[in-house]
Amino acid sequence: MRDLSARKNEQLPLELPHDPATGREDLAVGGPLAAAVQLIDRWPQWPSPVVVLVGPAGSGKSHLAGIWRERADALPILPDATGEAALAAAAGPVLFEDADRIAFDDAALFHVINAVRQHGQSLLMTARTWPGMWDVTLPDLRSRLKAATVVEIGEPDEVLLAQVIVKLFADRQLQIEPKLVDYIVQRMERSMEMAQKLVDRIDFLSLARGTRITRPLVQEALAAAGSAIDGE
Repeated sequence: MRDLSARKNEQLPLELPHDPATGREDLAVGGPLAAAVQLIDRWPQWPSPVVVLVGPAGSGKSHLAGIWRERADALPILPDATGEAALAAAAGPVLFEDADRIAFDDAALFHVINAVRQHGQSLLMTARTWPGMWDVTLPDLRSRLKAATVVEIGEPDEVLLAQVIVKLFADRQLQIEPKLVDYIVQRMERSMEMAQKLVDRIDFLSLARGTRITRPLVQEALAAAGSAIDGE
């Protein structure tokens, strides 16, 4: 049985806020993100006025959307029956995040896209699924969405995961040994969401016990996340 003496002196750490670095220079760019980053960097020379970034939770969609929003001075919108979103789209670039998870009015989004096309503006949308899978009943809107440029962000490779883990620790003003980063990457589920959960857990354990980040502590975090490889 594991020695529980280390737990006796654990203290619940204060959940101090840490601000993630969200600038373009802070973006970890790897293979799965490359096409999306190139598209954001190319604005306003986009292949179409409407772009949809598609990717799983924690894949970097919000980071990229935030970069574009600042660069384009875009206004966040929610297409609803008020018609305000279409007015905003006629006046400048607009951003609609989590389009497949937030209820929107079909006709309102149709008018937003028309306003963007008619006035030479840009619309960036983010989602976890392709537009063809969205709960859309208006045929004209389906047609407009089919004409959008869709860029898919895949699951991260090992190089990108390592970069992300280092960045997540840096956001907390923490450094981690490269060999421990490699150890985590080789044993974790391949997802940005899991990287975030593991860093949160490792940081919590380190603070609670007042210790530096060690391999046993990392092993404990991996085991708690169900990511440890049997026999390791």
